[in-house]
Amino acid sequence: MKRYGNLWTEITDFSNLLRAAHKAQQGKRFRECVLRFNYNLETELLALQTALLDQTYHPGNYTTFEIQEPKYRLISAAPYRDRVVHHALCNVVMPILERTLIHDTYANREGFGSHRALHRFTQFVRSSRYILQCDIKKYFPSIDHEILKTLLRRKIKCPQTLWLIDTIIDNSNPQEPVFDYFPGDDLLTPAQRRKGLPIGNLTSQCFANFYLGGFDHFVKEQLPAQKYLRYVDDFALFSDDRAFLVDARCQLEDYLVRLRLKMHPVKSQLFETRIGASFVGFRVLPSHTRVRSANLRQARRRLKRLKKDFSLRRISVQKLTQSIQSWGAHLKHADTWHLRQDIFSKLVFTYASKPRRSPNSSEV
Repeated sequence: MKRYGNLWTEITDFSNLLRAAHKAQQGKRFRECVLRFNYNLETELLALQTALLDQTYHPGNYTTFEIQEPKYRLISAAPYRDRVVHHALCNVVMPILERTLIHDTYANREGFGSHRALHRFTQFVRSSRYILQCDIKKYFPSIDHEILKTLLRRKIKCPQTLWLIDTIIDNSNPQEPVFDYFPGDDLLTPAQRRKGLPIGNLTSQCFANFYLGGFDHFVKEQLPAQKYLRYVDDFALFSDDRAFLVDARCQLEDYLVRLRLKMHPVKSQLFETRIGASFVGFRVLPSHTRVRSANLRQARRRLKRLKKDFSLRRISVQKLTQSIQSWGAHLKHADTWHLRQDIFSKLVFTYASKPRRSPNSSEV
């Protein structure tokens, strides 16, 4: 297996740091932390470059918040300066790690994404009798730091790059507690082993995808499963042979033990594809695809918030239009013509009160 070295010069190159800063501010360039950083951009980047080269760089504290939809998650936001470092590292490291991934891994990869995953999932559903659909229990909080570092060292040998990777991993803030026991553990092992990656980090998304890369190859090459795909920690195997999938589940659980991971006991199920399967917010049936009811309810609530924000002039017409067009494009990946007609034909956005200098209200 090829290991890559001499990456540090590329990571710390000023042009790479500048490119990282441009990526990190996409969609956020008017936030106060970004404006402060950009006010003295060259000075900030030179200071960051020096700290990296001297290996005196140390990450700042995370800001955490909780979301409840579509499920409970603890989101951690790193300081903007650290996000620039994350992008600088991923600019160089992510292409290396991506080469280890199978084709049918769709998350956090340029040119892939949830809609392409949905298309592949639909193909497999409509050409197979059975599906083994699985979810890993509390995936991001369960990623073991020691195992992750070992896996990364199988692909990267540059000492300075490994120092930066270790620094980012070691300074992960505490995540949702997970106490699972595996063969060889004693009573204190789950509490003593460091685990968990902040969901909000670009590096976390990159490392989480890579963490299951060996698992993907096992499924495709050792089982072997001809029809398989994964999106983050959601994965599915398809076959006309039910016994094959029953046996596969046992082997998958055994392999995940090596990564100190467990399948979700409720969300991991084997069933016939004719009853339909949910994936990335859609419900895929043999004859058609529709939006999951929970996702539709969430989207309607988001529309209400957009209406309120627009009426109070919290968002511009441009941002409102972009949000609606984005959601409409998302819905087009399912059989939703009548749904889109019903929703968008009734959309009217107005200001709550007339501006003093304009006699007319605005509508979109």
